Amino acid sequence: MKAAVIGTGKTGGKVVELLGDSLLITFDEQNPVTSEALKQADVVIIFVPGDAVPAILPKVLESGIPAVWGSTGYAWSNQLHDEVKEAGNRWILASNFSLGMNIVRKCIQVISKGSNILPSPEYAMHEVHHIHKKDAPSGTALSWKEWLAKDVDITHEREGDVKGIHELEMKTAFESIFLRHEALDRAVFAAGAIWAAEQLVKQSHLKGVYSFSEIFDQIFTELNDG
Repeated sequence: MKAAVIGTGKTGGKVVELLGDSLLITFDEQNPVTSEALKQADVVIIFVPGDAVPAILPKVLESGIPAVWGSTGYAWSNQLHDEVKEAGNRWILASNFSLGMNIVRKCIQVISKGSNILPSPEYAMHEVHHIHKKDAPSGTALSWKEWLAKDVDITHEREGDVKGIHELEMKTAFESIFLRHEALDRAVFAAGAIWAAEQLVKQSHLKGVYSFSEIFDQIFTELNDG
């Protein structure tokens, strides 16, 4: 696999490090993206802020190569899936590329279903990230709320260089369940994005836009039901 990387900041820089010999080309403010240059790669991994997406998206679409997007704080078009599918291409979008976070997702879904049995459960969610993160609450926290499918307020903090801490508490008058995920190194997101890129290269039959969780669940099922 030969990969291009767009965005060489905190997480994109980790992607570049981990790719090693699989890295073909990087794009940043000093080396702007062009669709022609992208066509040299098998796949592109993108970690740019949400406000940078509009300028990059048409070039990635025009290139025709599979893409892994790690951009948060951007409202994706409802027509995106059809546009990518019609182009015969395949993309993966995610707010968090931690493979472990997908295990957390399954735990949250169990908590949500199980809480229907409990008397008057209450929920609280909190997330902490580095001071440079622009969106709040984080995309991952919003995903947690979606997975929980319950009414929950999300509080947040921005401090230091925290890679990402997400916490969920469910309590009743008699007991409390506490779930916490902490990213210890941004390499966890980079490694997950590279894994996603490998799946796109392998699975050329895929067409359209997929979530990271959809691809994870596919592999999870294959490994556990095989």
